[in-house]
Amino acid sequence: MPVAAAADCIPPERPFLPQSLEDMRAYADLLRSDFEGYIADIQEYFRCLDVERQRAFQEAREVSEDYGKLVELLE
Repeated sequence: MPVAAAADCIPPERPFLPQSLEDMRAYADLLRSDFEGYIADIQEYFRCLDVERQRAFQEAREVSEDYGKLVELLE
């Protein structure tokens, strides 16, 4: 998976759930598909956030090491 930035991780839209039981039954297949799509998309979103979190931690470690070198050199 390519390096992502948090801004590249786009959360999926929450699926619509009708208020009426009659509408739920009438559109059951469409609603089921929307909810299943959301579940797949939210899992991908979480994976994207995990990749960005790992990248940010690595960057923070590297910046801390660089800062330590800078402090040593200036003393």
